[in-house]
Amino acid sequence: MRTWQVERRKRTRHLIELGGLVVKAGIVDLTGDDRTTILGALFWIAEKLKGDQREQARALWAARGKQAFEADPAAHKGTDRTVPAVRR
Repeated sequence: MRTWQVERRKRTRHLIELGGLVVKAGIVDLTGDDRTTILGALFWIAEKLKGDQREQARALWAARGKQAFEADPAAHKGTDRTVPAVRR
């Protein structure tokens, strides 16, 4: 397999995993799959992360995410890179 194909598959898997997080959080159902609302919420998160309360937001969100993964270990099977990000 060519290098570009391997990289493309890695990127595709990464994007699918990120989409799965949106579904797991219930955002798709809560917004009625309204992608403008979902995108707006993601922009709001990005703004929070640019602000002066960045570390507090990250700590809160990381703790909530960790609790969700621990409640459903199968949900993050094979996504080991999520756990180290929580520990920052």
